[in-house]
Amino acid sequence: MGSQMPAGISLASAAKCPVHHNTPLISTVVVGLVLAFVLGALVQRVRVSPLVGYLLAGVVMGPFTPGFVADQNIANELAEIGIILLMFGVGLHFSLKDLWSVRAIAVPGAVVQISAATVMGWALGWALGWSTGKGIMFGLALSTASTVVLLRAMQERRLIDTERGRIAVGWLIVEDVAMVLTLVLLPALAGLMNDDAASNFDFSALAWPIAMTLGKVAAFVVFMLVVGRRVIPWILHYVAHTGSRELFRLAVFAISLGVAFGAAILFDVSFALGAFFAGMILSESELSQRAANETLPLRDAFAVLFFVSVGMLFDPAIIVKEPLPLLATLFIILFGKSLAAFAIVRLFGHPISTALTISASLAQIGEFSFILVTLGVSLSLMTDRGRDLVLAGAIISIMLNPLWFALLDRFLAKREAAKSTAETIGAEPAVADEGTATREPLPVSPLTGHVVLVGHGRVGSVVSAALRQAGTPVLVIEDNPGIIERLREQGIEIISGNAAAPDMLQAANVGAARGLLVAIPDAFEGGQIVAKARGISATLPIIARAHSEEEIAHLKHHGATSVIMGEQEIAKAMLAQIAGSVAAALQPKPTEGSQPSAA
Repeated sequence: MGSQMPAGISLASAAKCPVHHNTPLISTVVVGLVLAFVLGALVQRVRVSPLVGYLLAGVVMGPFTPGFVADQNIANELAEIGIILLMFGVGLHFSLKDLWSVRAIAVPGAVVQISAATVMGWALGWALGWSTGKGIMFGLALSTASTVVLLRAMQERRLIDTERGRIAVGWLIVEDVAMVLTLVLLPALAGLMNDDAASNFDFSALAWPIAMTLGKVAAFVVFMLVVGRRVIPWILHYVAHTGSRELFRLAVFAISLGVAFGAAILFDVSFALGAFFAGMILSESELSQRAANETLPLRDAFAVLFFVSVGMLFDPAIIVKEPLPLLATLFIILFGKSLAAFAIVRLFGHPISTALTISASLAQIGEFSFILVTLGVSLSLMTDRGRDLVLAGAIISIMLNPLWFALLDRFLAKREAAKSTAETIGAEPAVADEGTATREPLPVSPLTGHVVLVGHGRVGSVVSAALRQAGTPVLVIEDNPGIIERLREQGIEIISGNAAAPDMLQAANVGAARGLLVAIPDAFEGGQIVAKARGISATLPIIARAHSEEEIAHLKHHGATSVIMGEQEIAKAMLAQIAGSVAAALQPKPTEGSQPSAA
């Protein structure tokens, strides 16, 4: 046999012997994910971003709280993978088109806002007795908003496709690019920024490391644009044509991790920059959306572990020990950044509602802040005190962000009421503004006798083409940005968003529709959509798709008129084909050379 049991140990005794192996990797991953799930679900119930729950899970697992303490070194290694996949996702969703459309305000606005927040952070660091380098690092960590929180706020208010949403997303893209450049340059500048005495400042000492770093980055960028732009899409297309979903998924992860690792080894640039460029190159491929969807679960899992590892660094005692510095930190995040953004947006001539929406969406910090404090601590550019203030500020600001928007809704509603009252009595309104609500209303479609199609993927696209060819009016509900853009270019009426969200089916005018087709593969979400549609109309024909008998029962329970299971339809088609072939084979054939008999 290929392997033998150690002497003196039988299979029976080995089976009875309890396992007491020290498994810090498994315990860190398992406990981290379970705690993150539990706490993320709890904070989600009170309408706070699950990201807060993930950070709190890390606090519970950290050395500053009683109970289980995870292995910090292993957590840091997992966090590195999380950073790579986070940055890969940022690059994958990087849109030069979105940035270009709002470049006039997003570029100068983000630069000025980052500069203002950095100066305010440096001033607070100076008041706390920190060196200039540590103060600047602290300010940078306070300057950048969370991508997850901002996009979620925009999507919930249906603002992504509005001018305000485009400005916010473009602003975010500029912040992300600025932070990527910061991550690249920080290691080169670390020695200089660690010098506490201003007399030690030497421009020649600054120029050489920056020149070397920028040279390596330039070489990597050229390599990716010349070689990566050809090789990476070719690999993905080759794997896609094999028809293997697992292999395609593995190819995407191999590219993201491999490029990040190769960038660090061959060009001496950060994992973050390598992963960002891998995602950016992939975003140009027509397979980019599939790559994003296929890798999302594992990216999310490692992102959660990254947030957990950051939470492990946080000492909750900072809230009691340093209340005034914490309040000052929160003031910079909630008011300082927001006031700077408000002033810039107004300076560019945009209405107050737009300025307030941008300000509220930026009044928090997140992923890049955590990456910066992690790197800052490793480079001795961030004190433990500064790290704890940043993490506390992040947790509290993310928790307060929904409240910020609620207060803004109230304020703008009062302004709108005052404006309406002034118009009613014939007086000149005190304010003139457009788009006063921070939640964009969904107009109801004027279509009647149409078919509402939920999902325009592999099944939905075939259904849509057939209906339009037959002359049947179609309204599509879809949340995939790439598909939405293509459908709009084709002139197809579409509502962007999740059909299970409030008001979506009313906006599609389901009550006046000829039928509802639920073509998405998720039967649980499909059940929610069916139930809401059935609540609007008791007689509406609703047809859904399923993958199992249980899903069929679930959808019919919620009111589906009929449910089609793909496997059953394939089996029926195969049986019909083989039955036709057998019938044709059983038909009598004339014998070769035979002559018809004479009457």
